[in-house]
Amino acid sequence: MERTTCCVIGGGPAGVMAGLLLARAGVKVTVLEKHADFLRDFRGDTVHPSTLQLLDELGLGQRFAALRQSRVERVAFPLDGQQRLLVTGDFRLLRVRHPYVALVPQWELLNLLAEAAAAEPTFTLRMSHEATGLVWHGHRVAGVEYRTGDGGTGTLTADLTLAGDGRHSMARSQANLPVREFPILMDAWWFRLPQREGDTTSTLAPHLGYGRMAVVLPREGYFQIGYLGRKGTDAQLRGRGVEAFRRDIAELMPEFADRVDAIRSLDDVRFLDVRLNRLRRWYADGLLCIGDAAHAMSPMGGVGINLAIQDAVAAATMLAEPLLRGTLTRADLAAVQRRRLLPTRLVQALQRIMHRLIADPVVTGRRQGPPRQLATLMDRLPRAAYVPAYLIGVGYRSEHAPGFARRTHS
Repeated sequence: MERTTCCVIGGGPAGVMAGLLLARAGVKVTVLEKHADFLRDFRGDTVHPSTLQLLDELGLGQRFAALRQSRVERVAFPLDGQQRLLVTGDFRLLRVRHPYVALVPQWELLNLLAEAAAAEPTFTLRMSHEATGLVWHGHRVAGVEYRTGDGGTGTLTADLTLAGDGRHSMARSQANLPVREFPILMDAWWFRLPQREGDTTSTLAPHLGYGRMAVVLPREGYFQIGYLGRKGTDAQLRGRGVEAFRRDIAELMPEFADRVDAIRSLDDVRFLDVRLNRLRRWYADGLLCIGDAAHAMSPMGGVGINLAIQDAVAAATMLAEPLLRGTLTRADLAAVQRRRLLPTRLVQALQRIMHRLIADPVVTGRRQGPPRQLATLMDRLPRAAYVPAYLIGVGYRSEHAPGFARRTHS
């Protein structure tokens, strides 16, 4: 049996960010990540303006800027056979240091954060360590049991267990934390298509058709495509075969018809069961859930990673002192939820509106394009594109690095 002050379950953006900040406060923190590395494709790769500001405050902005990345400055729907764009979000209108969304493979961001955390003497990252169960002392969570990649097992006790283990969180399940689910009519499939010389763009472009839609994310050297269809149809899509899927993509996005052969088989197409939910209570004695473990987000707007990082900053800022003093209480955990609940509700409300007005009518075959009212509004008031850009890129109550975690650029 081993001991730490804070055990973090999951080496995703929320978990590694929380570990870095707590370690900079001097808290002894151990992050358990079940995989041997961070190399997983089609994870949340969007780094929003508020997160870019946070990286600057942590002294990591220059190192992040050196990573290969592409930038999204606008969100726009192609109209009239690609001749016009209906701009619905313009990050260039934001009065922030970084008026864009950076697209970077998530593993590169995680490696950057982990390397910075490794410089702190109280930080430990254990790869190939999967948390398999909670340890209970009476009604209080007192750590986790884990399994290593080579089959070994162990127990890690802690004053606080911070669950950043995603939408299928073991911790929230074993703690029986109640969940509120919101109805979702779509699922998502992710794949890559190659870029041609000259077609790199800084605009995120959704394409809408009857019964399906796609979102094009410009990446370094390729396009990442999110294909959205009716929920529960993954088996049907795969049963039709890769040729039918290629035809669907070429019909929906004619400009990519010359490269759909890059989808060699449906093994190249990754399925995402889209969920939108949040815990009614994010904590139990000795346990706090953050990120997707507390609130699973839809891919609409790409805000999940940003919200998870904001949770991590708030948790580390508010809990570092009681952890150092050994005075952590259930009330401290409740205070973190109170701070982060309204931002979560607002983001999820925005996502539900986006589903109701755009995604749901399209994937159910009721409409082929954006709502007429939206097109009229954006045509008459182009600066209205500031509002969705702010809600997605900055959001309500964006968190900043606490004083103990700030550093000059390194």
